[in-house]
Amino acid sequence: MADHDVRSMDQLRALYREPSERVANKKGKTIVGAAAEFVAASRFFCLSTAGPDGTCDVSPRGGPAGQLKVLDGGTKVAFPDLSGNNLIDSLTNIVANPQAGLLVMIPGSDETLRIDGAARITTDPDFLALWDNELRRPKVAVVIEVEAAFLHCAKAFRRGAVWQPNEWTAVDDTVGPKVFNDTAGSDTDPAEMRQFLEADYEQSLESEKPD
Repeated sequence: MADHDVRSMDQLRALYREPSERVANKKGKTIVGAAAEFVAASRFFCLSTAGPDGTCDVSPRGGPAGQLKVLDGGTKVAFPDLSGNNLIDSLTNIVANPQAGLLVMIPGSDETLRIDGAARITTDPDFLALWDNELRRPKVAVVIEVEAAFLHCAKAFRRGAVWQPNEWTAVDDTVGPKVFNDTAGSDTDPAEMRQFLEADYEQSLESEKPD
């Protein structure tokens, strides 16, 4: 009910205890040492952006270890924009509202690294060349000026048993196409869509390999 909506900062703060001094002071402004090693080992992260009207978007980003580059003494991170669905929602948001957040993960690790900062899109050849010999040269790269970098605790991943295969729910390969049909109002045959998706995945991933 609307009467129970939290509408002020004071209402919100009253529901939670103050964070410990260690937690309150955990945000850094550079990515160095073990944090840089964590970023270099990451094969997956989520990119969070928002449009000028406040609408938000979260995009999964996967690639080989090294897809995220720590630059300029840990004050910047950069990543290539690889093949997707061409809706370019994240990139559109960054142009309109140049801020972004990253949730950086290493498969098997319950802790994650969060990075927030001002974001920009570049076609600078010096940036695009960062992934030569690892991936095909991207059209653009995203560069984030680090304003906050900090470790996020393991509670969410442990609650969700994210890296525990024995806890995973079994799903068949038509689940994705069925979800697409239900959200898009489509009636495409799930098996036919699965065949199309697998061919598209294979072609896209092959095209991203270095020349």
